[in-house]
Amino acid sequence: MSSTLSRVRAAYARIEATDRPEIWIDLRPRDEVEAEAEAIDRRVASGDRLPLAGRLLAAKGNIDVAGLPTTAGCPAYAYRPAQDAPAVAALRAAGALLLGTTNLDQFATGLVGTRSPHGAVRGAFDPERISGGSSSGSAVAVALGLVDLALGTDTAGSGRVPAAFNGVVGLKPTRGLVPTEGVVPACASLDCVTVFARTLPEAEQALAHMATGAVPPPPGRPAGPWRVAVPPLDQLGELDAGWAQAYEAAARQLAAAGAELRTLDLSPFTEAAAMLYEGAFVAERYTAVGSFVDKLLAEGGAGLDPTVAGIITRARDVPAHRLFADQDRLAALRTRAFAELADADALLLPTAPGHPTLAEVAADPLGANARLGRFTNSTNLFDLAAVAVPAGEVNGLPFGVMLIGPAHTDERLARIAALLRPGTRVAVVGAHLSGQPLNGQLLALGARLDRTTVTAPVYRLHALRTSPPKPGLVHVGAEDGSGAAIETEVWRLPAEGLGSLLAALPRPMALGPVELADGTRVPGFLCEPCALADAEDITAYGGWRSYLNERQGQRT
Repeated sequence: MSSTLSRVRAAYARIEATDRPEIWIDLRPRDEVEAEAEAIDRRVASGDRLPLAGRLLAAKGNIDVAGLPTTAGCPAYAYRPAQDAPAVAALRAAGALLLGTTNLDQFATGLVGTRSPHGAVRGAFDPERISGGSSSGSAVAVALGLVDLALGTDTAGSGRVPAAFNGVVGLKPTRGLVPTEGVVPACASLDCVTVFARTLPEAEQALAHMATGAVPPPPGRPAGPWRVAVPPLDQLGELDAGWAQAYEAAARQLAAAGAELRTLDLSPFTEAAAMLYEGAFVAERYTAVGSFVDKLLAEGGAGLDPTVAGIITRARDVPAHRLFADQDRLAALRTRAFAELADADALLLPTAPGHPTLAEVAADPLGANARLGRFTNSTNLFDLAAVAVPAGEVNGLPFGVMLIGPAHTDERLARIAALLRPGTRVAVVGAHLSGQPLNGQLLALGARLDRTTVTAPVYRLHALRTSPPKPGLVHVGAEDGSGAAIETEVWRLPAEGLGSLLAALPRPMALGPVELADGTRVPGFLCEPCALADAEDITAYGGWRSYLNERQGQRT
């Protein structure tokens, strides 16, 4: 079978097995995508140069994809574009294969990923937490290994916050570097097309294909080690438990890699961030879709998210004089911010101050969203570039930081971000255990054993009929009462290693959060329930090794 075709079939199988319909707005018909995959493989075989051949792609639902409706998360707004947005077209021309459009906070208004008639997009590693938005479905589709690349947009942080919450890379380029034609605007003067990937090189490669025109050289400075600005911890405000320590660890990692750290006054950045929604700049959201929202409200408001509708309609009444006053204030804050950045190559910040649950956002939708933009909102107002990257874990969930710098320092920021190579953890219970047949896959990715432990007593283990033999771990929940603690190894591997494992993961295996005995959740290998029909229940053995040892003893 051709390589691209096999990847497409595996991707559709993973989409079905993952059972996360809220990720998608529209999936292309499978037979149509398979035919395109075969055509790509034929072109490669004939000598065509397609640098992204076989890479699977998704696009946020406010970005035009020919043949699919563009809805911006509002079904009544839908239209059918005659052609792809330039960003989509560039990736497809390089061989990327688009699977569908992804869910978002309606009209790209939000950082939470819950403001959609298609349902709240849950976090990739903890379904009780938000995915982040507005590019929610795109980030989760990459994190779960359903696609390799996904396009989002970023006005206030929508290409970075969901990257941090789901343990992937989010590149927010300099404004104008990637065309925004074919994108339903949120705030047209601020919007950027962004890219999500599991690794920084993959994201950079995609960005290089989407970028148009000559890129001006970055601002010069004397040669020397990278200089990274960090604010005092007390200027970061309230962070979730463990996040300050994780941020400090990321700063130490940069310093250990040779970067020079210097202190920066963060106040002009946070003051500007508050202006994006609290000031007059929100009026541009009404300019984008306000008349449509007014009309739909007059007809009953079917399909409108009430929080989004409220934000957009209130923006209609912002007086013009306030906009001019805010522009003056923003210019003064920008001057202060650039003075703080003058002798630094980048500013290091947590991507967000915390990762709320779905319930917390539902209880305070505006307050929770405002908190999430504390560090991201000012970036486009100041015309800065940014990259969000994983920087470890806190309580078993991804933690991310971002590097921010002046316009056209995109490549410089990526080089600095590459110094942050955090490991991610994965829980294994079977053929990837130490000494087992597939353990070599982990070792080849540079993984190291972190610890041996057991799961929480909420799982059952089954011997699957696969080659090589492997078990299937299935969550049954505490209420069921039939679960048990299963022997588990936790391995730490480079962040890009998890993506490689995902890409090669065969059915009926799936990746999901595994709850350990200490209450933390770690990404790990689970099993599709459909594979259990003829599988022996081996839970009573307490683990795969014990089961194998017992079988070996019976044979001898």
